[in-house]
Amino acid sequence: MIDPVQLLQELIRFDTTNPPGNEEACVAHVESLLRTHGIESERYERAPGRPNLIARHAGARGAPPLVLQGHVDVVTTAGQPWSRPPFGAEIADGYVWGRGALDMKGGVAMMIAAFVAAHESNSPTPLVLVVLADEEDGGEEGAKFLAEEHPDAFGGARHALGEFGGATQWIAGRRFYPIQVAEKQICWLRARVRGQGGHGALGVKGGAMRRLGDVLRTLDRKQPPVHITPIVRDWVMGIADALPRPQALVLRRLLDPRTADLTVRALGPKGRIFGRVIRNTVSPTILRGGGKINVIPSEIELQLDGRLLPGFAPDDLLRELHGLIGDDVELEVVRHDPGPPDPDLSFYEPLGQIIRELDPGGIPVPMLQPGVTDARFLTRAGIQTYGFLPLRLPEDFEPLPTVHNADERVPVDALPFGVEAISRAIARYGA
Repeated sequence: MIDPVQLLQELIRFDTTNPPGNEEACVAHVESLLRTHGIESERYERAPGRPNLIARHAGARGAPPLVLQGHVDVVTTAGQPWSRPPFGAEIADGYVWGRGALDMKGGVAMMIAAFVAAHESNSPTPLVLVVLADEEDGGEEGAKFLAEEHPDAFGGARHALGEFGGATQWIAGRRFYPIQVAEKQICWLRARVRGQGGHGALGVKGGAMRRLGDVLRTLDRKQPPVHITPIVRDWVMGIADALPRPQALVLRRLLDPRTADLTVRALGPKGRIFGRVIRNTVSPTILRGGGKINVIPSEIELQLDGRLLPGFAPDDLLRELHGLIGDDVELEVVRHDPGPPDPDLSFYEPLGQIIRELDPGGIPVPMLQPGVTDARFLTRAGIQTYGFLPLRLPEDFEPLPTVHNADERVPVDALPFGVEAISRAIARYGA
């Protein structure tokens, strides 16, 4: 048996900050660990020093395998005020501290522990364990590379477990476990704002800078219109149905476009995520304009991190944005990572039942991820990923503020809970 806490500590101590990633030593450690348990694995590498690792368990069921997929690269810790060394993997106050504890070396440790346990118990479920590079910087060297150039490596799988879902979300004293079944699509945009240029000493009125200010002010105050997708409706209703009537009435107002934004504000920090999954969204992120201090630019470039709801296309976002900021701003799509319009929910209910068994007071609900994960690439290989890395968390710990931030950590006793949940999912898949 593998201790997921010890393994997590070992994984955290490899600095796999991406960029540049440097995942090789961490992947080699997993490779060696698997070999000590009699499990051989294969490397798939697009760029030197950026390997992906795949291990397989044949099982006995004549069915496609279940994929367990997770990444070992992490985001930077630069400029963050950590209380403990971010790559020290210290255990203190009942937590494992370090970059990747939640995103997502903790999940990888749980999946490896469950995979090895299934192999040693001769589980009849066919499995594919996929340890990925480069998720935090676009996935070009990791999941995208595998899905597009080596789809056969997944063995014809149709379902996967991965990030990001299954951790306790406390609402009004109740424990909810959102299981990610879909995610928004990347739709990055470039906007060009034009206006009269000139000499800095003479000045101009109403130029590109002024127009840019109008655009930024509008996007700060407004976003595209509300669209309630079936996943979000099921998510909100699943929570509301388990709450006392006053709270339930408030939450259900999220599903009415006329009251959705007021409800998001009324919910405070816990409502923030809902504000991002009820519409297509954009966030201004990069600004380029001017090259000399005494020259007023006639053109400014603004880059926008756009995210599309499932079932929507880039043209939908362009139309909605022009309706907000006007037709005089040129908009161009620079990257679109499409996803399926409708998720495959055929394995969702068994996962929900596992949550109910392990935490009788727990309530599973489907979730739409406002960001993206490697799941978007696996869809290109015909694989539906469920964000299912269950963690039973105490009410006084809110995990999301520490993800990609200082003092990322995970409760020590939450990791065995996750291993058991994944092990039960393995046992039931294809049964």
